[in-house]
Amino acid sequence: MAERAAPRGWRGHGRVVPTVVLGTVVAVGAVGVTAVAGHSSGASDSHAAAAPSVRTATVTRRDLSNSQTAQGHLGFGPVTELKGAGTGTLTKLPANGTTTGRGKALYRVDDRPVPVFYGDTPFFRDLKKVGVVGNDVTVLRNNLSALGYDVGHDVGHEDTARRSADRTRAQGSAFTASLASALKKWQQDMGLEPTGELKTGDVLVLPGPVRVSSVKAQVGDPVAEDILGYVAPKKVITVPVDAQQVSAIEPGDSVTVALPGRDVPGTVSAVGDPGQNDSGQNDSAQPDAGDGSTPKTDVTVLPKRASDVADLDDADVQVEFVSEIHKNVLTVPIGALLALSGGGFAVQRPDGELLRVRTGMFATGLVEISGKGLSAGLDVVVAS
Repeated sequence: MAERAAPRGWRGHGRVVPTVVLGTVVAVGAVGVTAVAGHSSGASDSHAAAAPSVRTATVTRRDLSNSQTAQGHLGFGPVTELKGAGTGTLTKLPANGTTTGRGKALYRVDDRPVPVFYGDTPFFRDLKKVGVVGNDVTVLRNNLSALGYDVGHDVGHEDTARRSADRTRAQGSAFTASLASALKKWQQDMGLEPTGELKTGDVLVLPGPVRVSSVKAQVGDPVAEDILGYVAPKKVITVPVDAQQVSAIEPGDSVTVALPGRDVPGTVSAVGDPGQNDSGQNDSAQPDAGDGSTPKTDVTVLPKRASDVADLDDADVQVEFVSEIHKNVLTVPIGALLALSGGGFAVQRPDGELLRVRTGMFATGLVEISGKGLSAGLDVVVAS
């Protein structure tokens, strides 16, 4: 099982080692061992008389890692407020916890269902004139196609390519006769008036599946008001991390989440803005609060298995980020290191023999070592 580093040491060992090594030299010297000049070969440097009684440790082969642990919060992420569009009166509202589905009604206006489409451009105008081009038309086209309707050939992108030099012209798909026909069939299937035209407010556009977290409006309210708040459909863990340390964390990194009574695996999904995709990062660090505290950057973590957090809707958790791991390396306690007067380090056998070593990662009181004559199970002297 991998050894884990204390949070303070996770960034590396460069500033920790000198203090540890000096302590090692003094402590080992107290039992009658002196540092000797190193030689260029990897063989044992010297033999020294060992004290009659010394404390020893065993060279062990294991995984060694540096990590940091930070407190996060498990929930459904930030809330986005939804305001209705168009005209009419709200006649039915969703319940808290409702999850949206493409083409499914979220609420009703004047007893007419208002379905959900997914996209990045709302329907800001009526779509009824064949030939109109825009990103809102692209949203309509993509959603009807995803729902299984034949939307025909898209000529909008071809026209846009021919007009690419004209930045004042609209870009996106074209509202064609085929698209209007597909819209009419979908309206009929939804129980809507099959006009083949789309009016503002007929369909709600969301960025993707969401979960209703609160309902602000009441039945009888006008639709063009704040209706509800929504969150991501999956539970996420938001972890504020010191801005100086967040550079070592990347989307896709594996983490360990400490829940009440158990540890579960997780994955970093975003660093900074939780709305970004998994391949990007940004610098959206929380500003200094003015009290000398370090600025923080939010890291978003997803549990690998939704079932691991099914019984928790809101909880404070601990998240361990591993910044570096060395697998299957030889390790000894840091107290086994002996500084050589000519530079470098050695470990001492109980019979006084000194073995020159090269040091690697330092973590949780252990140090990675390599060199001639070393093997797992070897006993070495440790400073008292």
